[in-house]
Amino acid sequence: MSLFRTLTKNIDWKLWIALGLLLFAGLLSLASSRPELFYKQLLWIAIGLLFIVFFTFLDLRSFFSHSSVSNIFYALTIVLLLVTFFLAPSINGNRAWLLIGPFQFQPAELAKLALIGVLAVFFAKRHVGIARWKIIIGSFLYALIPTLIIAAQPDMGSALMVLGIWFGFLLVSGIPIRRLVVAGVFFMLAFILLWTSVFKDYQKNRIIGLFQPQQDPLGANYNVIQSKIALGSGGLFGKGFGQGTQTQLGFLPEAQTDFIFPAIAEEGGLVAAGIVLAAFLWLMFRLLRMGMLVEGNVAKFICLGTAVLFFIQFIGNVGSVTGIIPVIGVTFPFVSYGGSSMLVNLMLIGIVQSFYVKK
Repeated sequence: MSLFRTLTKNIDWKLWIALGLLLFAGLLSLASSRPELFYKQLLWIAIGLLFIVFFTFLDLRSFFSHSSVSNIFYALTIVLLLVTFFLAPSINGNRAWLLIGPFQFQPAELAKLALIGVLAVFFAKRHVGIARWKIIIGSFLYALIPTLIIAAQPDMGSALMVLGIWFGFLLVSGIPIRRLVVAGVFFMLAFILLWTSVFKDYQKNRIIGLFQPQQDPLGANYNVIQSKIALGSGGLFGKGFGQGTQTQLGFLPEAQTDFIFPAIAEEGGLVAAGIVLAAFLWLMFRLLRMGMLVEGNVAKFICLGTAVLFFIQFIGNVGSVTGIIPVIGVTFPFVSYGGSSMLVNLMLIGIVQSFYVKK
């Protein structure tokens, strides 16, 4: 009983308020636009919460502190990605999901967790010499391998998120500016490699469409145009639950996943959209604060790496639906429908919380 009191006393309840608001907003939007997915999402959330409770009572610091454990987990994830690429059925033109009974699981989401773990150990042991070329290149290779496999599925959004995790680790590791510029060159070279060898024509057209927003309104720019209409038509208080014309009539594509934020804005207005944005930013603040307070470099890097992942997913999603960046197919953390991403994201919250309650 004393252990339970100690753990619950140290839990960051302010983080949980923000997380609860995001989960509620996503479930409410699903209940409006895709009620048949509401209970599936609720099930994945329940499983994720069980993982959080389980992780809270474990001391995961020793588990993640061993490079052999993180490397094995990383290697197994790479194998799983390869199995998915070669053996998984094609769904919507992608070989990205493994079928587990009535459910689909996306190993690319698990690869994000594995990469955070392996890079956390890598940088924790070498952060003093982070400016050395072999360390920068070695960490880049850790990210490049899953990036190429995921991009070949093809899943451009997840591939760019994996690269983003690596670049984010460099930012929080204290790398000198001159080396950071070179790291940016590595990032661009990887992007060029993906563009010339992996990206499909429709993915290239999305990127080109960013610079020609009025061109091809029924093709490459259709999604963004419909998203902007949904974002702008909600007004201050929205059209009401189940009353969004863009969402309910199917003009807004993927309103349950990649474009769930404009669906929320259309039916809930600027008020609902503002609450979602504020809750996410507050969640980020709490994660960064927890990362500064936990003990041990590995734990700190995992906390900060988790914050990096959520932030680049947020930028990728909101930037896409507002037309600031190309549509890359990235979900809004804790809001969009998706069992794999929801489960992995909640597992990361559980890992961070495990570090924090035992600080």
